[in-house]
Amino acid sequence: MSLIDWSTAEEVRPGESQSGDRYVVKDLPEGALLAVVDGIGHGADAASSAALAAGVFACSQTPVLTSLVRRCQQRLQGTRGAVVSLAWFASDQTMSWLGVGNVAGVLLRRQACAVPRQESLLLRAGTVGRPLPDIAASVVPVSYGDTLIFATDGIQRGFADHLNVAGSPQEIAREILRNHWSKHDDALVLVARYVHKR
Repeated sequence: MSLIDWSTAEEVRPGESQSGDRYVVKDLPEGALLAVVDGIGHGADAASSAALAAGVFACSQTPVLTSLVRRCQQRLQGTRGAVVSLAWFASDQTMSWLGVGNVAGVLLRRQACAVPRQESLLLRAGTVGRPLPDIAASVVPVSYGDTLIFATDGIQRGFADHLNVAGSPQEIAREILRNHWSKHDDALVLVARYVHKR
């Protein structure tokens, strides 16, 4: 049984036929891997870079996020490159996450009294496919009902402010896309809720 309940919502930049945004959600014996990729630029070249990166994550059997980003870095050399954010949910009630570029990540706590109620992913500047900055994953505790949101830069910032986290992942993803898509770029929202109980 998966540790997460998840859904996505996405749109292609007006005038384009292909999105440069991709996602991967993969259950492994030890947990669940999530990745959101945004190919640099837009159109066919961005879509090609994003597909290559997503392929690396989809074929992975490791939860070590830094290793995954380095593999992706090798795969994307000679392409436009991409920005990526990843998360690993484990059954020990922890989540590791890592971001290179500008795919935003926000963790929203189910409990209203949680401190902090909202945490944001620390993003490293850079592009995967070009020389990487020093990268390291952060580890945070999670509990039943906590919700992770990844959003590419076609989604305006502040998307998690005043968000009703009581809705399903599908409802949350659609609400964010409806209210915060800039329409100047491809947009993808991935919402994952931790549903594992000890």
